[in-house]
Amino acid sequence: MAKTTRARARSFLTLGVAMTGLFVARASLADHYHVPSGSMEPTVQVAEHVVVLKAAYGLRVPLTETYLLGPRTPARGDVVVLTSPESDTVLLKRVVAVGGDVVEVRDGRVRLTRGGRSVAEEDDARSLQAGPGPSLAPTLVPDGKVLVLGDNRGNSHDGRSFGWVSERALLGRAVAVVGAGGARGL
Repeated sequence: MAKTTRARARSFLTLGVAMTGLFVARASLADHYHVPSGSMEPTVQVAEHVVVLKAAYGLRVPLTETYLLGPRTPARGDVVVLTSPESDTVLLKRVVAVGGDVVEVRDGRVRLTRGGRSVAEEDDARSLQAGPGPSLAPTLVPDGKVLVLGDNRGNSHDGRSFGWVSERALLGRAVAVVGAGGARGL
């Protein structure tokens, strides 16, 4: 009887360690999210799933904003997952400007300068199929903050509405899309 009790205890301990390992991996390393809206079309379609590298900007203690390693600064163009600054909704958006950039959004197109020099000017008509959405006057992005926009400018509730997002609020970088047509990189 004692051997059976010890064997069960070992089984439960093994299961507990495995479950803890899975929880830590999903909370800190990688995860996937379902895409509920068309704000990132044509890059990501409604109902597709994105695979997210949660450790892309640093390794965090699960369920906290405390970093064990990092944090690292996101790059312009990264497709990121974040918790909305307005609610507990998880959002998928593109980083279009980082701390130190002067960003302007006019007619749905992004213009960036840094130190008085042009960094980028977006001219992708695909992002304007649903219209340009709100404009943003030339504004300096504060250090430690990013501006995130949906690729579908006229159909995206994004940083033009809720403002800057702290780099620490980013949950990770989307690295792949999985949908009916299979998987593809971002």
